[in-house]
Amino acid sequence: MIEFLVEYITLFIDKIGYIGIFVLMVLESMIAPIPSEAVMPFAGYLVTQGRFDFWTAAIISGLASVVGSLIGYYMGYVGGYPIVRKVGKYLFLDEGHLKWTERFFKKYGSITIFTARFIPVVRHLISIPAGIARMDLKRFVFYTAIGATIWNTFLLYVGFRLAEHWHLITEYSRPLDMIVLAVIAIYLMIHVRKWLRASRS
Repeated sequence: MIEFLVEYITLFIDKIGYIGIFVLMVLESMIAPIPSEAVMPFAGYLVTQGRFDFWTAAIISGLASVVGSLIGYYMGYVGGYPIVRKVGKYLFLDEGHLKWTERFFKKYGSITIFTARFIPVVRHLISIPAGIARMDLKRFVFYTAIGATIWNTFLLYVGFRLAEHWHLITEYSRPLDMIVLAVIAIYLMIHVRKWLRASRS
């Protein structure tokens, strides 16, 4: 699945340019399974080829992440989980991921909008519980813009530095993603067990 996405993502950016970055990063910030690790490093490679300007690509990706996150926010704000599930079934939404993302948001609050940009899977879904919780829109946009721009620019820079070897990022990021997900899952399991014990007592 990942290899399939990477192949067509790179082709899309190569053909359409900045618009391709914008469209893909909007989808990446919603609930679509578009990995930013495939989009931005390849854009960084194209910077080395003179196809893109580094800071233009960074700014466009940041704006796109805000737009995509706002779509997810309003899906949660207006329609709640019914509309999220209805749309999500066409975008391979994982109910389990959505539920523990909601728990993650409830536990840590607004700051998760910033930190989620650096966590796989969570970054695609965090806007939905923020919308359902009616998080202050200005704070939501601020945290999203800062976190997304930092992450996107980092990936863009790594792709720029690795040049033709940019694809190694997606290869080596998978084990790291699995480790991060495992740590979060274990952490949530521990807190769920504590909550269950407290509720029984």
